[in-house]
Amino acid sequence: MSKYRIAWMPGDGVGNDVMEAAKIVLDHLKLDAEYIPCDIGWDFWCKEGNALPDRTVKALEGTTCGLFGAITSKPQDEAKEELIPELKGKGLVYFSPIVKLRQMFNLHTNMRPCKSYAGNPLNYRGNLITNPSGSDVAIDQMIFRENTEGSYGGVEFHPLPEAVYEALCANPKMKPWKAKGFENVALSTRIVSRQGCTSICTQAFEYAKKTGRKRVTLIEKPNVLRETGGLMTRCFREVAKSYPDIWADEANIDAICMWMFKNPQDYSVLVAENMFGDIVSDLCAGLIGGLGFAPSANLGDKYAVFEPTHGSAPKYAGQYKVNPIAMLLTARMMLDWLGEASSAARLEAAIATVIKEGKVRTYDIGGKATTLDVAREVARQLG
Repeated sequence: MSKYRIAWMPGDGVGNDVMEAAKIVLDHLKLDAEYIPCDIGWDFWCKEGNALPDRTVKALEGTTCGLFGAITSKPQDEAKEELIPELKGKGLVYFSPIVKLRQMFNLHTNMRPCKSYAGNPLNYRGNLITNPSGSDVAIDQMIFRENTEGSYGGVEFHPLPEAVYEALCANPKMKPWKAKGFENVALSTRIVSRQGCTSICTQAFEYAKKTGRKRVTLIEKPNVLRETGGLMTRCFREVAKSYPDIWADEANIDAICMWMFKNPQDYSVLVAENMFGDIVSDLCAGLIGGLGFAPSANLGDKYAVFEPTHGSAPKYAGQYKVNPIAMLLTARMMLDWLGEASSAARLEAAIATVIKEGKVRTYDIGGKATTLDVAREVARQLG
């Protein structure tokens, strides 16, 4: 019997391509794992009305963790239009399966590392920023994103139910919306809890302490989002008191987008609620060469799902054209979580060598190699 049972979820579009690349590398590492195929994605929404079928949820419960490729998501109107005729008009509502997985398995923490590797021609300003330490890596950040609450909690209304309006009328700012007509009003919520805010902030500081990092930066907007942003800020400050040796600072989401672009090497660990964490991690990815270099991990207390942060890019599906580095770095995060630290370190070193040598590159960084060419070269570097 294999040591690990890994839920294998290619998803949509190029998710299949990059997962195939990951399998080449994992097989070369001889990871003692059984890979359990799981249905997930847009095709299952269109044909079954459920992008995360119940059979997949049941299968996941018997696995160690999940590895996920990419997902296609579309606005509600378009999603309903693409259902097969038999399912149209049934009142089905599309919900992102990866968001559903995060909530269903309480994968409360999203970790998104952004690291610049020497030799990547798309690093910030075309090259590596001068690093006083002399390291090849000039940008090395970890974003901690709260993963189950905030603006992505999925509590939304359109049209606005009158009962919801009446419940909110204690706030006088709601009154003008009634005159617009409930059918013309959409409402999305941003719900955060003290527990969720404290947990994600604590994990950010613990990570900084464990890895010897000296700065943790909160990304929020409490001057406008006074209640939700205010709660997150208060929790951050309270947690920071337990880590006096770590510099705790705060930045508004709009300001950090400027400062990260001007001085990205100044930041180390960043922590944010769901949507702000999503936004700033894509900005960070742009500084290190794009989403083709950006992995992530969705972590719970007992389960985890690992995924690259890029989308499904349907126009490239099956062409083996896209960059698999993000997927391979995601596999590295999975190995680390499984306790396979030696394999994780070997894999990252091999990836770094392939990037630095620059002999095998996909189109996004000026090369002509395929997705699988890169995977095979990484495997070759593993020896």
